[in-house]
Amino acid sequence: MVKSNGASMLDCTIRDGGLVNNWDFSVEFVRELYASLSKAGVDYMEIGYKNSPKLLPSEGVGPWRFCDEKLLKETIPEKNFTKLSAIVDIGRVDEDDILPCEESHIDLIRVACYLKDVNKAIALVEKFHSMGYETSVNIMAVSNALEPDLIEALEKLNESNVDIIYVVDSFGSLYNRDIKYLVEKFKMHAPKKKLGIHAHNNLQLAFSNTVLAAENGVQFLDSSVYGMGRAAGNCPTELVLGYLDDPQYDIAPVLDVLEKLFIPLREEVEWGYLIPYTITGLLNEHPRTAMALRKSENKDEYRKFYDQFTSVETMPTEK
Repeated sequence: MVKSNGASMLDCTIRDGGLVNNWDFSVEFVRELYASLSKAGVDYMEIGYKNSPKLLPSEGVGPWRFCDEKLLKETIPEKNFTKLSAIVDIGRVDEDDILPCEESHIDLIRVACYLKDVNKAIALVEKFHSMGYETSVNIMAVSNALEPDLIEALEKLNESNVDIIYVVDSFGSLYNRDIKYLVEKFKMHAPKKKLGIHAHNNLQLAFSNTVLAAENGVQFLDSSVYGMGRAAGNCPTELVLGYLDDPQYDIAPVLDVLEKLFIPLREEVEWGYLIPYTITGLLNEHPRTAMALRKSENKDEYRKFYDQFTSVETMPTEK
């Protein structure tokens, strides 16, 4: 355990965990999770996406994919300690759907983008900042970033009004040395900004990478209860609560909700460390192929899956 040193926890269970069950959480589930996170002292709860149903298919998708303000206020009539965040994707959010912060239940809007879209992300950040929101830019797939592109993006973000810049291990492929290197790079080229870490658990390094980032000055730590998240899942909230030596945080309320809600849910839907996700993590590949395998009749054919990526006969050929 170490002192929190001003660290803030952001639980993204409903948003990232929603990638597992199509955001099909009941109002009661979300309300009870929020209450437990508030009692535990978690700083932010990411309640879903703030994307637009006009720009994305909505059939068969739960409401937390879009986070209607009326639903938010019905679900959490009175906010307690924990602030609320939502995330948006470039090209999937209608700015006219976003209310001024003073009229919204949302406190922090996070913009997820690839490096090629950083200018679009900054434009959204400036809009949301002018509306009174805290903001972040989450640079996805940073494990595939070329250093000159990353440096250019960080320098632009450093001169913007964004509050937080995130290191996002989208493929769960980063080791401790990679996290340390990236944190140093982010600090060097965006010294005015707070930093965050969002780690996936393909190589069972999500917690270790989060701890290392915190020890190197990263202030925003993403996590999810029981590690619930896409594919291999995320850094578990309960582990971060146990790690931060700060009287603000208390693991007990999260253990209560974990026992009551997440153990039964884990019997219905699958997430967490599994060999196909290990393979995509080791090879720095998006987990979508492993997710498709796990839904097929051949879900446990690990060697064949690995060979598809590594055998010359099955690798893409140059034309």
